[in-house]
Amino acid sequence: MPGTTPAPETPVRVGVVTVAHGRHDHLHHQHRALARSDRLPDDYVVVAMGDPEITSREVDGLAARVLPVGLPPDGRLPLATARNHGARAVLEAGADVVVFLDVDCLAGRELVAAYADAARREPGVLWSGPVTYLPPGRGGADLDRLDDLDDPHPARPAPARGELVTGGDPDLFWSLSFAVSADGWARVGGFCEDYTGYGGEDTDFGRSAVAAGLDLGWVGAARAYHQHHPVESPPVRHLDDILRNGALFHQRWGEWPMRGWLLAFEEQGLVRRTADGWERT
Repeated sequence: MPGTTPAPETPVRVGVVTVAHGRHDHLHHQHRALARSDRLPDDYVVVAMGDPEITSREVDGLAARVLPVGLPPDGRLPLATARNHGARAVLEAGADVVVFLDVDCLAGRELVAAYADAARREPGVLWSGPVTYLPPGRGGADLDRLDDLDDPHPARPAPARGELVTGGDPDLFWSLSFAVSADGWARVGGFCEDYTGYGGEDTDFGRSAVAAGLDLGWVGAARAYHQHHPVESPPVRHLDDILRNGALFHQRWGEWPMRGWLLAFEEQGLVRRTADGWERT
């Protein structure tokens, strides 16, 4: 009707989920970074995997609620189960969009708002954002000038702020920083909880998203900053997890993931190829 004012757009509710075991300082810095966001999350859930020292708290006006998840008898971190638990919690609380951040990742000021806008515009896309790996000694003290440290990892797309790029490669999906609409999450069905320990569950999730009919996209304004911690390359201490999860991935998708690590293990004489893939020597 002439003169009718359009109904206001319903606000998008955003829940942020982080899974953690240790890394308490990194988690605290992440909490502080989220509290500086241009658009605060409506819910912030930390899933503590076998870590009773992580407790619910409020930092700079942003509350975080903690959900405990126990470790299995073998002690392997239940990353897939924990992510599903966190997503279920924020969705049951009314979230329209679920944002997942690795415990080491600091959110740029625009990240929450950018993911919310992208998922509202195109709810059938699994969205990721560029991640910068910070050098040692940078992170929590640099929250007011993270943009000055922006240097996205070259192995992943890094569109400019304000740009959305779709048609992404599912094998480039990573779980450091991503977002999905409530409908998209329901279509994928969450992470496969048969994966335990290190590796494979995030690549599986990217494949599952494509199989469920979702596109993969990148949000230029959803910048995140990964705080430094010591790493082992290749990750020999996770060798058994990688072999077990790799075999599961092969069973589900017909090929092995993490081939770069497997080739490095082979060069060190730690694994050998078999008719079905790889095994420990």
